[in-house]
Amino acid sequence: MNFKELETERLNLKNISTEDSAFILSEFSDDDINEYLFDEEPMTDLQEAMGLIEFYTVPEPREQHRWILVRKSDGQKIGTCGFHCWNRDKHVIEMGYDMKKAYWGNGYMQEAIKAILALAKDELEVHEVILHIYPENKKSVALATKFGFVKSDETIDYDFRGKTYVHSIYTRIL
Repeated sequence: MNFKELETERLNLKNISTEDSAFILSEFSDDDINEYLFDEEPMTDLQEAMGLIEFYTVPEPREQHRWILVRKSDGQKIGTCGFHCWNRDKHVIEMGYDMKKAYWGNGYMQEAIKAILALAKDELEVHEVILHIYPENKKSVALATKFGFVKSDETIDYDFRGKTYVHSIYTRIL
């Protein structure tokens, strides 16, 4: 199995599963989470949450995976992080992350990213990690920069609700 559960000092990174449907609905129906997501409408029901979970839990080998960030101190689910679009031949993977606003600024996502980058490098043989970040998402830009991601000259467009949102592409060589 390529994708295993991970642990940091304060978090358990639990593989996403059907038992997480209520949390996923809560996460992806939250306006703070959706502010810079320009690929899907906010979730409105458990069926949509289950659809996302099914996407991330197809049998391996798969090109995507998502972890639920669970705070050790109280078992609270606080966010998600993971990989999309793993190109095994080129050793490149795209990463994404999100967290409930109540937990921002506490370093939790830094712990999670450190753990999944180590897994990508040491066990998945990934050589490059890519992020697509909307420029106005200053917290995400700061986090990416802190981890050594470099903004490339390339961009990617997301068409959403009749408008085009240009995202910067950040890369990091592992």
